[in-house]
Amino acid sequence: MSTNLIDHAIPQEAATILPERITRFPFPFSADSYRYSTNIEPALKPVSTEAGGWGTRLLDIDEHYLQELGERAAVLQRDPSRLQVLPHMRPAVWDAITTLLPIMADEHPETMSFERKGDSCRWQNRLHNLDLEFTAGVDASLPAEPLLFLGSQIQDDIALLDQRENALWLDAGLVTFAADWSLGFDVGMKFLEVHGPVPRVHDEQIITRAQQFLMNLQPGEKYRRTNWTMTVGRRLDTSTETYPEWAQDRSAVVTDPALPDRLHLRVEVQHLIRLPHSGAILFLVRTHLLSLADIARVPAWRERLGRVLAELPPDMAGYKGISRYREAASAWLLAG
Repeated sequence: MSTNLIDHAIPQEAATILPERITRFPFPFSADSYRYSTNIEPALKPVSTEAGGWGTRLLDIDEHYLQELGERAAVLQRDPSRLQVLPHMRPAVWDAITTLLPIMADEHPETMSFERKGDSCRWQNRLHNLDLEFTAGVDASLPAEPLLFLGSQIQDDIALLDQRENALWLDAGLVTFAADWSLGFDVGMKFLEVHGPVPRVHDEQIITRAQQFLMNLQPGEKYRRTNWTMTVGRRLDTSTETYPEWAQDRSAVVTDPALPDRLHLRVEVQHLIRLPHSGAILFLVRTHLLSLADIARVPAWRERLGRVLAELPPDMAGYKGISRYREAASAWLLAG
């Protein structure tokens, strides 16, 4: 698949040396230390990095598009609980479909198109060889359950938050690439309860402020934030359901000479959108992985990540699940 999709101008020296997986990577650190914050900013704002840039699209597509959607399908086949829709969220799912498909077509006109007349819609996705006519709001007009269909078109995980009783509730989602959490466990919970285990954020009122911000979003408004952790291997599915499959890797990688190739910085670009008709909050989570070996090809990134890992407080390192290997990772990065 061709991926001539660089967000915006990249320094010539970087463009001629570094591959797109590096030049387009959303490196999340602007300082040598990290603390939790809401770090919310308007969506579609270009971000320049030492390697290139990112951020000008809501729905990014890269060379992993077909591979990741194939992996999503395999995860759902093994574990259908990764898709959850409480009955009252069906209108919000359709709102997400009819909001995102036109955006995707506008952002990727070379491979996708969307037409709508009344409730009659036509969606073309040439990456899937798909030409589909459907009726908005009619589940049977789609080839799959509506949220499952949407998840087969975009690389992002999807969560839908309902607003009622002066709170937000996680009442629907399709999440196959979770970073050590479980949609099946969290569905139906309040937003504040979902984030209950995160250290510091409640004492510092970060989650309370985030919820208030989200509840004040107006229809059609779009914002974003980044979050990060680390993963051994290029594993997207690190949900709590699969914990036995990957937990032991966190200890084994410490003494592995291949640590720089196996250990990946995992960055989530999270988009927050107030859907225009249902009023639900659409929460998109796109996961990007880049190995330490690739990080090290950008000297400023190598030093910054090394310092962030060295300085990170123990409770935050523990919550992110990186305590076993972060010293080894930091030492390797800073030794360069």
